[in-house]
Amino acid sequence: MKVYIAGPMRGIPEFNFPAFFAAEAKLQAQGHECFNPARRDNEVHGTDISKGNETGDEDIAAAEHGFDLREALGADLAWICAEADAIFMLPGWKNSKGATAEQATAVALGLEIMGEDE
Repeated sequence: MKVYIAGPMRGIPEFNFPAFFAAEAKLQAQGHECFNPARRDNEVHGTDISKGNETGDEDIAAAEHGFDLREALGADLAWICAEADAIFMLPGWKNSKGATAEQATAVALGLEIMGEDE
C-alpha cells in the first residue's frame, strides 16, 4: 500500500523529522511504500533542513535553505491526490495546519486513515 506520512512539523524541534523517519521505517518494515515529507524536503534542498533548527522555525528554514511552504505543501497534497492509498497520522497532527489539510484531503478522497494514538 502507498502511505503518506502526516504530522506536525512547524514549532517542533528539528521539525519533528525523527518521528517522520521512525514512522517511515515502521511502515516500510510492514511492506508499505511511503511518502515521507521530511525526506522529500531534505532531498529537494540537498541537505537535512531540520538540523540545528531547535524551534522548528519555518522562517529559519526559508532563510538558510530556501524552504517554501507553498511548494512543499503543494507537492505533498499532489502526491496524496495522485498516489496515496492511505495516510498515516503522527501524534499531534490535530494541532498542525498542514496535517489537518492533508487528513481532510485523504478523507475527501476516501483513503484509509491509519495512525498512532494521540
